[in-house]
Amino acid sequence: MGLSIEDFAPALAGKDVDDVVILGGGLAGLFCALKLAPRPVTVISNAPIGQGASSAWAQGGIAAAVSEHDTFEKHRDDTLAAGAGICEEKIVEQMTREAGDRVRDLLSYGVPFDQDLEGRLQLSREAAHSENRVVRVRGDMAGRAIMDALIAAVRKTPSIRVLEGFMGESLIGEGRYVTGVMARKRGGLERMAFPAHAVVLASGGIGHLYGVTTNPGEANGHGLAMAARAGAVIADAEFVQFHPTALNVGKDPAPLATEALRGDGALLINSAGERFMEKIHELAELAPRDIVARAIHREVTAGRGAFLDCREAIGASFAERYPTVFAACQEAGIDPATQPIPVAPAEHYHMGGVLTDANGRTSLDGLWAAGEVASTGAHGANRLASNSLLEAVVFAARIAEDIQGLMPTPRSAYWNELDSEPGLPSQRNTEEREAITILRETLSRNVGVERDADSLRQALADIARAEASCQRVSIRNMMISGRIIAAAALKRTESRGGHFRSDFPEADPAQAKRSYTTLAEVDRIAAEAVATKTGA
Repeated sequence: MGLSIEDFAPALAGKDVDDVVILGGGLAGLFCALKLAPRPVTVISNAPIGQGASSAWAQGGIAAAVSEHDTFEKHRDDTLAAGAGICEEKIVEQMTREAGDRVRDLLSYGVPFDQDLEGRLQLSREAAHSENRVVRVRGDMAGRAIMDALIAAVRKTPSIRVLEGFMGESLIGEGRYVTGVMARKRGGLERMAFPAHAVVLASGGIGHLYGVTTNPGEANGHGLAMAARAGAVIADAEFVQFHPTALNVGKDPAPLATEALRGDGALLINSAGERFMEKIHELAELAPRDIVARAIHREVTAGRGAFLDCREAIGASFAERYPTVFAACQEAGIDPATQPIPVAPAEHYHMGGVLTDANGRTSLDGLWAAGEVASTGAHGANRLASNSLLEAVVFAARIAEDIQGLMPTPRSAYWNELDSEPGLPSQRNTEEREAITILRETLSRNVGVERDADSLRQALADIARAEASCQRVSIRNMMISGRIIAAAALKRTESRGGHFRSDFPEADPAQAKRSYTTLAEVDRIAAEAVATKTGA
C-alpha cells in the first residue's frame, strides 16, 4: 500500500484527559452523555449532532410495555421469537424490563410522545408485536422528535462538550486497554488525539457500505472497523436487515415506500405487469419482510424489475394518505396514482456489531459500545420493530451507570479552547472514490438479501482489490467493515433471520447460536477466499 499524505500529518494531542469521550452524536451517544451529567463528557460527532444519525430518521417509535394490558414478559417473548433462536435471553429480559423507565426519562427530557386527553401514552402496534406497545410522536415523527428534545437538553448541559465536524478514525490504546480516540477534522488533514479514561463507541451502523440503503451517509461502519482494528471481538456481523420496498429511483439514501401501502392493498408486480408474490407465499404481498425482500431481489436481478402498484388500491387519494412517499415519488418524476413505483430491497439495520455485555462493556478494557454499532444480543438474527431505539437508550443508561461506578469522582468541567482554524484540505482521489463504489455495489450484489459461498468469496476478493488502492484511514475503515460482514456470512453455513444462504436455505439447529469473530480471523477467511477466486 502506498504512503498517504496523512502519514506525514502529525496528530495534535489534546491538553486535557477527559473522563469520558463518546464517539457519535445520535440517540445512544447523547442519551449516555445526559445520563453521565454532571460528569464532564466530550461528544465527538462527524456531522452536527442529530443530522448524521439514523435515530432521527426512525419513523416507528420506541417499543415499551407501558399499558395496563401489557407486560415486559410479553415484550420479551415477542423479541425472542423475532430473533430466530439466538437472542441473549437475559439481555432481552433486562431491556424489556427497563423500557418503561427509559420512556419516562425521555419524557423528562421533553420528548412529546403522543398522549390522550388524560395524559396516557397512546400506543400503536407494529409487525410481530402481540400488543399495542409502540410509543410514537405525531404518527411517524418519533425519531426526529426524540433527537430534537435530546439535542436541546445537551445544548443546555454545561458538563457536555460537543465537538462537531470530527471523524473518528482509530482508537488509541495499549494492549487490551483503550485510552482515547484519534479523530480527523472533516474535510481536512489535521488529526486530533482525545485521551480519555473511558471511551464510548456510539458511531451508528453500516448502511452506506451498501449501494441501496435507507441510512444517512454517516452510517459507514467506521466504529465497527475501529474496534476490530484495536482487537475487539465482533458478534453476529452476518445479520443485516433489509427493508423490502425502498424506492428504486437512484436516490441515495433510498426513500421508503412504507409497508402500510401493501396493507392498504397495493400489489407487487414486475415489468410485465405480473404479480409474483402469489406464487411464493400464501399471504402474497403481506408475507414476512425477509420473504418479500428476497422475492423482489430475484425479480430485479433477473432483469424483470419490481414495482409497487398502488393505482387501484389507493389511486387519487395517494397524496393525502401518504404525503411523504408521494413527495419522494414526485421528486423522482413518478405519479404513484397513475404509475407503478419501482422498488428494491435496501439495507436498513445491522443486528451485528461490537460484542458487549449487559453493561455495554466490550472485550477491550476502557471501551464501551451502544446503539447500532454494538451487538448486545438483544436482536438475535432479526430485529423486532421499534426495538432499536429502545436498545440504544437502555444500554446507554447502563453504560453511564457502569462508568459512574468505576470513576466516582469526576474531573472539573474545564476544557482548553480548540483551534478552529481550517487546516490543509484532504484530497479524495479518484481511486478511493472508485473503491467506495466497488464496495457498495459488491455488498449489495453479493452480500445482500441472498448470499452463497461463491458470491461471498467473490465479494471478499473484490473488496481486497479495491482496498489496495485506499490510502486514507477513513476509507480503509469502510473496506474493513465490508470484509467483516462478508467473512461472517461465509462462516455461517445456514439460513437464519436476516441471513439467507441460497446454498444452505434451511436453518441448522446446530448453528442456533451467536457468532463471534476478530479481524485476524476475518483476514484469514478473506485471504483464503482471494486465493480460491484467483487460483493462487
